[in-house]
Amino acid sequence: MVSKPHGGTLVQLSQYAGRERFEGFGPGQRIVVGADTRTVVGNIANGVFSPIEGFMDENDYLSVVDQMRLETDVPWTIPILLPLEQVAFQAGDDVLLADEHGAPVAVMECGDAFEFSKKEYAMKVFGTEDQAHPGVSRVYAGPSKALPGRLKSVARPNHGPYVDFTLSPKETRILFSERGWNSIVAFQTRNAPHINHEYLQKSALSLVDGLFVNPVIGKKKAGDFKDDVIMASYRALIENYYPKSSVVLSVLHYEMQYAGPKEAIMHAIMRKNFGCTHITIGRDHAGVGSFYGPYAAQEIFREFPDLGITPFFFKEFFYCKKCAGIASEKTCPHPEEDRLSFSGTKLRKMFAEGQVPPKEFMRPEVSEVILKASAPFVE
Repeated sequence: MVSKPHGGTLVQLSQYAGRERFEGFGPGQRIVVGADTRTVVGNIANGVFSPIEGFMDENDYLSVVDQMRLETDVPWTIPILLPLEQVAFQAGDDVLLADEHGAPVAVMECGDAFEFSKKEYAMKVFGTEDQAHPGVSRVYAGPSKALPGRLKSVARPNHGPYVDFTLSPKETRILFSERGWNSIVAFQTRNAPHINHEYLQKSALSLVDGLFVNPVIGKKKAGDFKDDVIMASYRALIENYYPKSSVVLSVLHYEMQYAGPKEAIMHAIMRKNFGCTHITIGRDHAGVGSFYGPYAAQEIFREFPDLGITPFFFKEFFYCKKCAGIASEKTCPHPEEDRLSFSGTKLRKMFAEGQVPPKEFMRPEVSEVILKASAPFVE
């Protein structure tokens, strides 16, 4: 069977309200929110963040940063906050969240606003105060007040060019059931796929009924692949190298936090809500630079025996000339000089120079997609 929703209930606020539900809110009853908050609202509404039903209050916030659990003792590692510069609302007030053009996003019933320490947030979530870390930089650049609230009505989100590849947890659960899949492994990615990714996915797929490839679509740091390149390259890979009956490709609208081990747990929770029973966790999962140990994102799972989704841990893969194939330190006895490492930095340099990576690194169909893109990387 597909996994039970996190916390036992799949939140479903996505019976989208008509426009009349959002009328009658004056200027003093509105909060203008950006794209990141709109994305969070969408993930709350359709159950990706189950069992969360709104933005966290102070008790949940403190429980998450101190205990890595909601106040109800459900595992959770990164706060879901609505930070604001100024708060003029009282607990019980209904407010309209709207985008910069005035279009409605959601109606929220407010809780009691609170202040939080940016330093505490940075240290307890990211493990550092260094603003070279993109997650820390984002927190320090934002407000230090948060307005909690339960979402009451939600406007239909605009998924743009990815609407045909956006499935809600309710939809994936139905799809997995229709395919007769009882065990599903999720693959989280923010990159175009190279051979290492393919080998990891297929190794996991050999142990379960189906593979759920779930690329992150949304704001990323400079140097990451752009969304359209990620999607086009995955479509090329799957169309040419995967049985259609074994894989589902659907995007996750989400802003990467680069929180390493704590984000690995959140990635698992979200895929559990989609119905996945397993998730792949590789080397430096959700990491950035040298802020986390290479396998810290695997080690943290020991602290969550009640997570409800099984991680598949993989060591770093490489191409071994003597083995004439993909191997890892667990399977290959040969020295470093026989190994070709899958370096993202090396691949990016090749693409910047217009070079085609060797077939040992990347499928030619994927390389072609990236080379055709005029600007494949986030600047």
